[in-house]
Amino acid sequence: MANETNENKVKIQWYRSSIATPEKHKVIVRSLGFTKLNQIVERPDNDSIRGMVAKVPHLLRIVE
Repeated sequence: MANETNENKVKIQWYRSSIATPEKHKVIVRSLGFTKLNQIVERPDNDSIRGMVAKVPHLLRIVE
């Protein structure tokens, strides 16, 4: 496994509830590793993660 401490990371915050959103949006939030509202997770900064965040910009934000 490669040393991932030096790779670029992105911090993502889940800041709005997904109660009244389509099931696909809820799946995206859960697949990024969120379990609680206002939680911040750190993920690799690549196109797939950025694309997932771009699908639900009304629920997630990138924190830096």
